[in-house]
Formats: sequence, structure tokens, C-alpha cells
Amino acid sequence: MNNKIRVAVLMGGKSPEYDVSITSGNEVVKQLDKNKYNVIPFKVPKSGRGVESILKTKPDVVYIAMHGPFGEDGTLQGMLDILGIKYTGPGVLASAIGMDKVMFRKVMAAENISIPKYIIYKDGGSIPNIFSKLGKPPYFVKPFDQGSSVGASVVKDKKDFEKSLRFALKYSQIALVDEFVDGLELTCAVLGNENPIPLPIIEIKALKGNFFDYKSKYSDNGAQEIVPARISSELTKKVQDIAVKVYKAVGCRGVSRVDFILKDNRLPVVLEINTSPGLTPTSLLPKAAKVAGMSYSQLLDRIIGYATEKN
Repeated sequence: MNNKIRVAVLMGGKSPEYDVSITSGNEVVKQLDKNKYNVIPFKVPKSGRGVESILKTKPDVVYIAMHGPFGEDGTLQGMLDILGIKYTGPGVLASAIGMDKVMFRKVMAAENISIPKYIIYKDGGSIPNIFSKLGKPPYFVKPFDQGSSVGASVVKDKKDFEKSLRFALKYSQIALVDEFVDGLELTCAVLGNENPIPLPIIEIKALKGNFFDYKSKYSDNGAQEIVPARISSELTKKVQDIAVKVYKAVGCRGVSRVDFILKDNRLPVVLEINTSPGLTPTSLLPKAAKVAGMSYSQLLDRIIGYATEKN
């Protein structure tokens, strides 16, 4: 009798993060314990078509290794809910809030959680008077609904502003312009459903690019990642507590990762939440789990367990 759990690993899809997703998905397939799971790799083409045929694989649970729009923004989660298939990570609402950086900021403001000052620019609108609202450069410009730092750039002086806006608008109709918060970059993953727990905090120092951009994230030696972060125990607890508060405020389950800047090396400022953290060989989540005493395979066991447990 075969009591193995059938896990379909969903990867690829209609997103600029297609390649990253494929790498994440292949690593998940490789690391899943074959003694516990019947693993079914399921690659969604860049057209996005055919994803509904996941039903034919008759999975007990879908492991979502997709990033960005149409994988991390609630659309896929809604389809799986309609089909009655369990899946890893947050549900529709939390996924949608996490991907929509404007809505996420509104939730953070309502919860009195520190975020950067920002303005919103819609494609075709007049260039906002950024200087009166955010002060002098530098600024950080990014699409409002992408991950992996896709379309993001730093504006160092006034003449680069429109160029950065155009770059962001290649990927979205809305750009988010942040004040540039200087400080230590940190990230804290959170696991769980009703009683979520934070993993060790990672300190990030980009070695390629001006910040922890796409190149830094997904190239070998692109960044120095120190775990646990070299901050005091008091600050560690503060950042972890805020990460859990963000996780609960958004309504996450399973797993997510909260990104911070430690302003003036003392004030945690929340940048965003990643509801489908990367799982490539260089990704942050497995590194934090390892320091917490979990192998990659054990981390996947936990995430699948959260997806299948009864609420």
C-alpha cells in the first residue's frame, strides 16, 4: 500500500521571474524526501496556459514554487481553492496584499509599523513633485507588483529619475518611489499557521549592484549573507517580533519572509513581505532554516505540513 503524499511542484508561469521559479522548483523536486512523497514536477509555460491540468496529476498538495504575478499574487491560489486542492504558503488575500506593495504599505500604516516615506506614480500621469515630498535623492524606484527586485533601481540624482520610472513601468503600470533608507539590510522568515515562529535573521550585504538586486540575489557570490545577523539580542527580538506582527497582519500561513532596513542601525523599517520566498540553492530561506537546525528537506516537510493540517 502506497501511503506517500502526492506533491505536485508548480514552477515557471507567466512572470518575469520564470527562470528563478524554475530554479526554485527544480531544487524543491530534488530536496523533497522521496520516501515520504510521490513528487510530480509541473512546469507552467510562460504563456500561463494549461495550469488547470494540474488536476490530472491528482495531487494531495501543490507546492507553489512560483514567484511574481500569476503565481504569488493570489490568482493561482484562487484557482487552486476553486479546484479544492491544498497548497503551500499563504491564501488568496494574503498573497494579493503581499504582492501589491501599495496595499501592503496601507496595512502596515494601519498597524503602526514603520515603513519608508513613499509616493505613487501611475503610468501616463504627470511627474510628481518628488523633491517636496521625499527630499533630495537618493530614492528607490520599483514596480508596485513585482518580486526579486525586478524593475527596481536606485536614483542617485535628479536626471536619473525619469529613466528609473521608465524602467519600473516596463513591468507594471504603477511605480513606487521610496525615500532611500540607509542602514543595514535584514530579512526574517516566518513559519507557521496559528502560532507562527520567526527564523534566525539574515544580514545582507550586496556585492554586485547598488543594493540587493536581481543580480545580487541570483548569482554566485552576489551578496554576503550573514546568519544570524550581527545585531544585539534586543534588536534581534525586536525585528523578529515585528516580522511575526507583519505576518499576522497580512494573514499569512505556511511561510513568508519579511524584508527590513535597520535605519541608523537601530530602527527596523519594513520594506515588503515575500509570500513565496525563493528556494534556489542561493536563496535566503533555506540558509535561515539551516541555522535553526532544519535541513532543506526538513524545511519542506514543515511547509507541506502547514499546508495539509486542518485549520
